[in-house]
Amino acid sequence: MPVLEESFLPVRWLMFKLMIVLVGSLAAMAQTSAPPKEAAPDVPDAIAVPAGLTPVLFVHAKGSQVYACQAGADGKFAWTLKGPEAELRDRSDKVIGQHSAGPTWKLKDGSEVTGKAAAHVDSLDADSIPWLLVNVVSNSGKGQLAKVTAIQRVHTHGGKPGGEACDEAHKDAETKSNYTADYFFFAPAR
Repeated sequence: MPVLEESFLPVRWLMFKLMIVLVGSLAAMAQTSAPPKEAAPDVPDAIAVPAGLTPVLFVHAKGSQVYACQAGADGKFAWTLKGPEAELRDRSDKVIGQHSAGPTWKLKDGSEVTGKAAAHVDSLDADSIPWLLVNVVSNSGKGQLAKVTAIQRVHTHGGKPGGEACDEAHKDAETKSNYTADYFFFAPAR
């Protein structure tokens, strides 16, 4: 019998080594499948997020800013923003949600936020809508936006109203202006 046990010793040792390699491989795979942490964009101080918040999601928006020709309090007509109509895409260019009037961001995971602009700075591109800091005023759902409290809109391109006439003859007329922007969503650090 002892001879038989000794012959199984190399097999057991080999099985032990294989088990260690397998566990190490599974651990490495688990680490590489975790989503990468987002890095906050470089922005002017005027639209910096409050301390204690960390970026939890990045999306690229592509769509339109919708404007209506409206009379102001002074009676002068001007293009007034009604809201965006845009698709939200992740870093793999997959559509993961929509951006609409409110302003509201709604993801396919069921989470949604509505915000209010808190600060803005001019875009680096003079023909583009400003960069924004948005404070979230309501959250719903349990997905990626559930704990978001602030949003930054940066890297804007386009989106300003065109040169169409806006006067009493065009009252309530609408125009759409194509735009793209990057949105970073922030939540309290854990």
